[in-house]
Amino acid sequence: MAGSDKRKQSLYFPEDMLKEIQDEARRQDRSLSWIVQKAWKTARTDIAKIPSVNEIPDGSDDKRGGD
Repeated sequence: MAGSDKRKQSLYFPEDMLKEIQDEARRQDRSLSWIVQKAWKTARTDIAKIPSVNEIPDGSDDKRGGD
């Protein structure tokens, strides 16, 4: 990571998802922040393939938030 920018940011997760992240952080003896950063780096190319709200044609099913 370039530099050491440590800005605070609040993120909100569903309770069950947060529990899974906490369990994984404990298993790996890492911080929640570290787990979320690694998850983002791993998933960002797949996430970039998801169309934005403005790219979804009118009348189509909105598939956001189903996971």
